[in-house]
Formats: sequence, structure tokens, C-alpha cells
Amino acid sequence: MEQTLQKDDTSWRLKAIIGGSAGNLVEWYDWYAYSAFSLYFAGTFFPDSNPTVQLINTAGIFAVGFLMRPIGGFVFGKLADNRGRKVAMTVSVLLMSLGSLLIAFLPGYNSIGIAAPLLLLIARLLQGLSVGGEYGTSATYLSEVATEERRGFFSSFQYVTLIGGQLIALGLQLILQNIFLTDQQMHDWGWRIPFIIGALLSLVALYLRAHLNETEAFQSKDLKVKKEGSLKELMKHPKAILVVIGLTSGGTLAFYTYTTYMQKFLVNTVGLTKYQSTILTFCSLFIFAALQPVFGALSDRIGRRPLLIAFGVLGTIFTYPLLTTLSHTTEMWSAFGLLMAALIIVSGYTSINAVVKAELFPVEVRALGVGLPYSIAVAVFGGTAEYLALWAKNLGHETWYYWYVTICIFASLIVYVKMRDTKHTSLIEKH
Repeated sequence: MEQTLQKDDTSWRLKAIIGGSAGNLVEWYDWYAYSAFSLYFAGTFFPDSNPTVQLINTAGIFAVGFLMRPIGGFVFGKLADNRGRKVAMTVSVLLMSLGSLLIAFLPGYNSIGIAAPLLLLIARLLQGLSVGGEYGTSATYLSEVATEERRGFFSSFQYVTLIGGQLIALGLQLILQNIFLTDQQMHDWGWRIPFIIGALLSLVALYLRAHLNETEAFQSKDLKVKKEGSLKELMKHPKAILVVIGLTSGGTLAFYTYTTYMQKFLVNTVGLTKYQSTILTFCSLFIFAALQPVFGALSDRIGRRPLLIAFGVLGTIFTYPLLTTLSHTTEMWSAFGLLMAALIIVSGYTSINAVVKAELFPVEVRALGVGLPYSIAVAVFGGTAEYLALWAKNLGHETWYYWYVTICIFASLIVYVKMRDTKHTSLIEKH
């Protein structure tokens, strides 16, 4: 009776989606604040006269933080499959808050020497562990609380809040840059403010998640089964694991190229000011976030696979021309148009990738199945995006990176063409 009531209770479902998404928003804000404000704190931890070298160093730590994401995907995926989605999401928020607090009050290189970048690395490892667990558990939670006929639409809000985390970080940056602080103050101490705010917002997320209901799919599991969330159980689904890695690799690389790295690309390559870069990135991400439910709803009508294939084909054809043209653009709003064209293409992946992964696995290993292989692919391809782009630029061969993104998207396209449409083969109802 309780299952039937919950299934028809719209207010319960909306509360669950809002609560799960809000926590996701805070997690990703904390994660992206590092990237957004690295333009200002790079010199604090890596004293070097070359700004590109400073950014390479901070991007290196950004990438190393991704190495913890597979561990987070495993630890929190196992926790979610054993103890519940709600418990895992709550713990991940607390861990992210700890990492943000550490960065906020960390002394610079001039005060404690080499210990400064080492402690920065530890903070990013903690955040990487947290966000590695966040994706799989929140994707699973949102997919399980959504109705079957609108699952693409509701699960797309994971990327709305993921992008929203970036928007809040960038919006705060714009406010600090243009209203409250000078450029020198931003470099000296202003960059610490977003990390303090992130730690405080985590308390709000903690409250929301503490009052969430567990999903019906998890509650209806056979309580006699004790192997849920185990690596041995996950390995019974090798094809699904490979599909997750394959469909993620090109998509996550494109996503990080046009979001987190783009702000630096616009300054370092295009030649825009930091303010122009921030406002352009903010505007493009706002529209990008609004597109996610549109594409998600479209997938509920035509299926997930057509959207993935569209991203793969268009990404393969247009990545090199878009990045090349963008690199030679001198006018701000021309750059905006090119960036939006790229983000519209990427929406074919971002809007539905979470629900596709959740639909591939049975309930007893769903959070682990979504989180672990995804985190591996993101660590390898997404986490290294900024570092490889800056490395290629430093060598004087920036176009190598454009071809690298193109090849990875094409490799994912092969997976999209060969895979079945999970909208029609979903395992979420089969609990």
C-alpha cells in the first residue's frame, strides 16, 4: 500500500527531486569553485612568473582530484546499494564541506612553503572522493524517484544543478570582481570567500538530504540478498560497465572542454579579459542549464539513443572547426555564439547520460554500476582535459588538443551506434 501511495504522490516525488538536486547543486558548486577561482589563487600556491605554468600546476591538482573519483564511486556506490541512496548522499556532502573549509583557510606558499600546494592537493583529494560518490548516488536517486514516462526529463535536473553549481561559482566571481573587491584583493584573499560560502551551503544541503525519503526501488529490494553493491556482483554486468565507460569518455571530455576549461581558454587563447571571460561563460552556462530538461523531455518521446548519436556525429564533425574559429575570434559575442553552438551539441550527451547509466543496471548494484565506471572515465578524460589543453598550448601545438577531443567523441559515437536504447530496455522497473 505504501509503495502505491508513494508512486502516485506527486508532492513526495517533487520534494525528493528538489532535495536531491539541491544537494547536488551544493556539491558541484564546491567542486567548480576551484576551477573558477584558480585564475586568482594560482600564484598563491605556485609562485612562477609564467601565468600559463601557474595554471598548468593548478590544473594538475584539479586533475589529481579526479583520481579519487573512482574510489569515491566505489565507496559511496557500495554504501548507497547497501545502506540506501539517502545515507550515501548525506555523507558525501559532509566530505565536500571539509575539503572546502581546508582550501578556504590554507596558507600560501610564502607562508608555509611546499606544504601549501601539498595541503591543497589533500583538500582536492577529499573533494574528489566526495564528488566521485555524488554522481552515482544522485543519478540513481533521481532516476528511481522519477516516473517511467518522464524519467529523462526529471533525471536531467542532475545536470541542471551540476551546471548550476558552476553558475553560482561564476556569479559569485562576477559580484566580487565588479562590486566588492579590486583585482588585487581578489588575488590576495578574495578567492577564499567562495570556499567559505561553499562550506556553509553544505549545511543547507545536509538538512535537505536528512529529510529525504528513500526510493521505492531500494526499499522494495529482497532483504535476504546481502551481495548488493559488491564488486563481484557488479562484474556480472561487464557489457553495461563497458558501455558506461565508452559513452562517457567523449561526452565528459567535451563537457569539461566547453565549461571548466573554456573560461581559461577565452583569456589565455582568445585574449578576452577575465571579466569578459567570466560574463560570457556565465551567460552560456545559464542557457546550457535551461536546455537540459528540454533535451531530457525529448528523450522521453524519441528515446535516449538518437540524442547520443546526434551528439556523437555533430561533435565529431564540428569540434575542430568550432575550437579553431573560436581561437581566432576577437569579438566577445561572436565567441559567445560559437560556444553556444558547441554547448547545444553537448546537450545531447549531458541531458540524458545519467538516466542511461541508471537504466543499465539492476537495483542491487545500480549506484555502484553508475558511479564506479563513470568515475573511471571522468578521471581519465574529464579530469585531464584542462591539463592536456594547457600542455598542448605551452608546447605551441594547441590544435593537437582539438583533434584529441574529436577522436574521443568519435570513439563514443561507435558505442552509441552499437548500444540498445535504454528507454526501451530499462532495468529500473525490474526491482
